[in-house]
Amino acid sequence: MARIASESLIERLAEWGVDTVFGLPGDGINGIMEGLRRHRDRVRFVLVHHEEAAAFMATGYAKATGRIGVCLATSGPGGIHLLNGLYDAKLDHVPVLAITGMQETAVLGTGYQQEVHLDKLFADVAEYNMMITNPAQLPSLVDLAVRTAYARRGVAHLTLPNDIQVAEAGEDPYRTVAPVRAPETAPIYLRPPGLPRQEDLARAAEVLNAAERPAILAGQGALHARQEVLAVAEALGAPVVKTLPGKAVVPDDSPYTTGGIGLLGTKPSEELMDEADVLFMIGTNFPYSKFLPEPGKARVVQFEAEPTRAGARVPTDVPVVCDAKEGLRELLPLLTRRDGDGHLAKYQKLMVKWRSDMDSLENPDRDPIAPQYAMSVLDDLAADDAILTCDSGTIATWAARHWTIRGGREFYLSGTLATMAPGLPYAIAMQHAFPGRQVIAYVGDGGFAMLMAEFLTAAQHRLPVKVVINNNNSLGQILWEQMVLGYPEHGVRFAQPEADYSVWARACGGFGAKVTKAGDVVAAIRQALAHDGPALVDVDVNPNEPPMPGKVSYDQAKSFAQAFLKGQPHKAAIATTLFKDRIHKFTD
Repeated sequence: MARIASESLIERLAEWGVDTVFGLPGDGINGIMEGLRRHRDRVRFVLVHHEEAAAFMATGYAKATGRIGVCLATSGPGGIHLLNGLYDAKLDHVPVLAITGMQETAVLGTGYQQEVHLDKLFADVAEYNMMITNPAQLPSLVDLAVRTAYARRGVAHLTLPNDIQVAEAGEDPYRTVAPVRAPETAPIYLRPPGLPRQEDLARAAEVLNAAERPAILAGQGALHARQEVLAVAEALGAPVVKTLPGKAVVPDDSPYTTGGIGLLGTKPSEELMDEADVLFMIGTNFPYSKFLPEPGKARVVQFEAEPTRAGARVPTDVPVVCDAKEGLRELLPLLTRRDGDGHLAKYQKLMVKWRSDMDSLENPDRDPIAPQYAMSVLDDLAADDAILTCDSGTIATWAARHWTIRGGREFYLSGTLATMAPGLPYAIAMQHAFPGRQVIAYVGDGGFAMLMAEFLTAAQHRLPVKVVINNNNSLGQILWEQMVLGYPEHGVRFAQPEADYSVWARACGGFGAKVTKAGDVVAAIRQALAHDGPALVDVDVNPNEPPMPGKVSYDQAKSFAQAFLKGQPHKAAIATTLFKDRIHKFTD
């Protein structure tokens, strides 16, 4: 049996350490599927139900493992479906390779069925983007694609016409008319040095040592540098604020953290940003500059791995290009230790109050069920090394505030794209990568409905992922955003009847429970976590619980009131919920 070009593709992926490809077959990739079949002992193919989910899975796999994620889709519409998940990888800077099919070379440009020039379509999302037109280009272009995805921490794309996929491997059908030879490359990637320049470190230390009210902002680029971040915080007496993608940088019960930042953040973090005279940004390109110190109000030191992102948000006094872990290790001996000046103690006291306020909202006696309570139960019962994936929306607020990072826990979501529906595909990919760990998808009903077929994927692959649905029968985040703009809500609540997604879970052969009363939440989640297989708990939560910012501004309160005055249709229920929230904060 002749060795085909697709085998050269799959063999090279295996040499790069790729063990999993997420995708959906089609007539535009039958040759690649044959390559996967012939090498199924080296690379497993995970059959999904929607190509968008395949791209999310590749992205989630890359986020959790640090290794390249790979997704596969057919030509035309299949490849188009990948784009949302690929933009998630691009904006959150993780290495992903997308492989797509293409019509046979003889008919390209003729308007053949499903002829979409995916290399042109992917031009914005991909750091490396190439259509293979000669079998001799493989495997060298695989090497270039994977190496570029790692080096630029983004998306690479290879598209293969049908005839190239099944051509004889290594064949060069064209006459060479210039002094050229196909390159011979190797599946090797060398990481650039992560050490900063000594003169930059000295300048950074000078600014940090002079701080009276220092603050650290840590992002996902510091997820591998927990001990170093904590050591710097201890030396400087500096509170640590965490971006949402960087939530797992330090434990949530650490005496050094004030929690999150932004609309989903904490009041102490917002007050710290207002007060800080020096801000140390580590591994973050936090985009919401409104929540950072005003230009000129604080000096800024930034440790950033990518030179183009250093100083991209606020004027930066000392931008340092380095790996967070390596840079902090070199910085520590240069720092002058601060002891007992009251700055850190002030924010520790504020965090005691904030945590008490959050605990008061986790009330099991509320009816309808408070989403904070459902999240707190999951937090209490989950393992200390659990991985939580999260969709975008109000659920991100509840996860940010009520999912506690402790032990080896991790947390992943679509940080910059903030797209809907990645939570379940992420969880499936991460369960493939870490079969012995507890992986939980915490999702909203809106996002789950988009890609709910992937629960069947989990069942068919016998993956014990756990899904908890925060079901408010609405697009909750958009509802509150409309009101904050001063507009009554419109077009954001789904009609009755409300869905019961537990029925779907059981139909797929998994565990499914529908919860409508707070008293049943604990038992249902405990059963789901103990179930030997995929499990889903659909919790009907209060649809009128607003994800209030840590510190409500006058303008926000004014706009909220204007929405009421203009005819907000559920104002009585919302007002009642807000009143109960306030009462519990003061009485618990």
